[in-house]
Amino acid sequence: MALKFNLMFPMRAVKHYSKWIDGGDFGGVAKFVEDNGFDGFSMSEHPYPSKKWLANGGHHAFDPFVSLSMAAQATERIQLITYVMVAGYRSPYLAANSAASLDLLSGGRLTLGMAAGYLEAEFDALGADFKRRGKLLDEAIAAMRATWLGIDHDGPEFGRTDHISLPLPAQHGGPPIWIGGNSKAAQRRVVELADGWMPMAQSSEMAAITKTPPLEDIDELRTMITAQNKKRVEAGKPDIDVSFVPFEKDLLHSGDSVGFCEAVAPRLREYEDAGVTWITIEPSSRSFDEFKRDISMMGEKLISN
Repeated sequence: MALKFNLMFPMRAVKHYSKWIDGGDFGGVAKFVEDNGFDGFSMSEHPYPSKKWLANGGHHAFDPFVSLSMAAQATERIQLITYVMVAGYRSPYLAANSAASLDLLSGGRLTLGMAAGYLEAEFDALGADFKRRGKLLDEAIAAMRATWLGIDHDGPEFGRTDHISLPLPAQHGGPPIWIGGNSKAAQRRVVELADGWMPMAQSSEMAAITKTPPLEDIDELRTMITAQNKKRVEAGKPDIDVSFVPFEKDLLHSGDSVGFCEAVAPRLREYEDAGVTWITIEPSSRSFDEFKRDISMMGEKLISN
């Protein structure tokens, strides 16, 4: 299967969006991405981050369901991806209804990327349970899948009877779920509960912040994906989709889109051979005009080739 390409909306553009878009519109952003060959369009989630985290490299984000709905209306085929939705920030039943609504209205184009999250200050600000976030994520997935099938969920945290949520999603049983993160718990969820995985390239220094294993080269990535797919086969399940932000991403942080394309293009086969099925790219374009130049070049140098 050929690699697919996902474009993450540049998070740095959110803070200065009115200036960044300069008379354009968000639907036009998504349409331009689709027209240049990308297979996915994604949005992150940080509804109420701390100023300390923002000052140390953090970012804002549009609400993923609102923004991806705008993208859905303007496009026809591109996959809409939450990258990622933090499960603990909302009730699983509210999340299930939002996801089902977007999936149905987009013609079955939603992929729900989910994660436990790691920003304790944001959990606290939202009244969410940081210490039990992993356990609650496991049951939230079960509750959401039950909701999408129109059946009751029986569980200690979210168990309910005599309720139903409509609409049901266009994709029977709900949209695919991808799990974000490198932790052992995240890897377990990928095998047991999900359809895909979003491991994160990170240095040892970043790993100390996220408290998850480092991931610093393609060989290490290949080993991790192979182990996951082996466990899936043993459980009678198909191989996973794996979406990955290339190790060369730091070139984009400095705005060097040309250097990024030149560095990534010859390594795409290596990523594919390692088991990656989706390449996710977040440009650092400083304006919509610059974004269009960057996306056109990426479409030509990475996707068309």
